[in-house]
Amino acid sequence: MQSHYETVFILTPVLSDVQVKETVAKFKKVITDNQAELVHEENWGMKKLAYPIKNKASGFYQLFEFKADPSLIEKLELQYRRDEKVIRFLTFKHDKYGIEFNERRRRKKNGEEVPNFTNKQN
Repeated sequence: MQSHYETVFILTPVLSDVQVKETVAKFKKVITDNQAELVHEENWGMKKLAYPIKNKASGFYQLFEFKADPSLIEKLELQYRRDEKVIRFLTFKHDKYGIEFNERRRRKKNGEEVPNFTNKQN
């Protein structure tokens, strides 16, 4: 059974644009080669870090939202750990509310009509 996941990783700021794109493509390939469905992808670009990591004050942020079997997470995180360009990563599983929130956020960002999902009791 596939679950809904989101992963964010930070790449070292000393990379060129080509190296960043190649690294992002590598991790995207890990996801798609393991029968996972890539739902959404965002490139947040270069951001200042809240605190230095490995003597770096900034990094390139990338987000992937995907549906996959839980076994993929181990493989993906192993690839993050092996790649010296990755300075930090976080992967988590969404519940139904997180999935709904992300769908609403994407619709709002694209200027689409956003349904009201609030639970009002009469």
